[in-house]
Amino acid sequence: MGSYLSKNEFPVDGRTVLITGGSKGLGLNVACQLAGKGANVVIVARGEKSLQGAISTISKCARSPNTQRFHSIRADVTTAPECARVVAETITWNNGSPPDIVWCCSGSSHPTLFIDTPLDQFQTMMDSNYFSCVYMAHAVLNAWLRPRENSATPSHEAAKSPGLPARHIVFTGSFVSFYSFTGFTPYSPSKAAIRALSDSLSQEMNLYAAAHPTLPRIRVHTVFPATMPTQSLEDENSVKTDVTLSLEEGDQILQPEECARRAIRGLESGEELVPTSTIIRLVMTSVMGGTIRGGFWKGLVNTFLSWVVMVVMVFIRWEMDTKVVKWGKQHGSTGMKKKD
Repeated sequence: MGSYLSKNEFPVDGRTVLITGGSKGLGLNVACQLAGKGANVVIVARGEKSLQGAISTISKCARSPNTQRFHSIRADVTTAPECARVVAETITWNNGSPPDIVWCCSGSSHPTLFIDTPLDQFQTMMDSNYFSCVYMAHAVLNAWLRPRENSATPSHEAAKSPGLPARHIVFTGSFVSFYSFTGFTPYSPSKAAIRALSDSLSQEMNLYAAAHPTLPRIRVHTVFPATMPTQSLEDENSVKTDVTLSLEEGDQILQPEECARRAIRGLESGEELVPTSTIIRLVMTSVMGGTIRGGFWKGLVNTFLSWVVMVVMVFIRWEMDTKVVKWGKQHGSTGMKKKD
């Protein structure tokens, strides 16, 4: 318990970090801040031009620019072969060793009313949000846990002594991983699935830690970013209905730089689920279920908060339901305001 207060549980100095969606938004800000802490960084995205600009930005943030290394990979991480290729290329670039940390930041959102959503968008959101995490985690875990079967990984990997810093997989969730509402029905299942993946993988890694005590421990986390004023948000708002926008009124807005800072701080303190705003933390406590609670004292606080928030959520759900009903009566079922 005390280690969470005194020890950095997410050291990155001299380590290699692989970040998907690393050319913009949260991913780019995470890359910059980790570079400032001494990390070697590999970023992955689809656009070659955006990758080049991002690498230049990240390089300027390096703590030791003469020794740190940076690399970009153009890839579509919504497919398993591409994720396997990204991990293999990273291993080659990293002198035969897999990355120490993988942070999945890529994703997409199409927040529209359910029956108005094009059918292909449901698959797109599952691919870009959930399956991109599954495929990347599968590729890197095989590199970490089956080093002898991976010809690109040195044979001495399995002989490393215990006590080495843990390896980390970091997924990116959302407020709607915990609580969804009108307009996010097509999107929220993909983010809720990420939380379930994180919970189950976190426990499963205990199996390998016990069976292979000479290998570095593997920790699994999910970060839940607050709403950020990015191009992605502008794109989302362009397709949202007026009723969805009205339900979001009062949402806490954080700049990507601050959101990344809070996420990294939570990881450094040892959290497995990392909320970046007060409202996300409060809602999270009401639905944690079997999620690891972060030690006795933090678990005690979260349990107490869950009792309070569970009652509060009854009224929040009632208030939002009432708002949607009134909206339907006044404006109809399109979700848009009637024009005078």
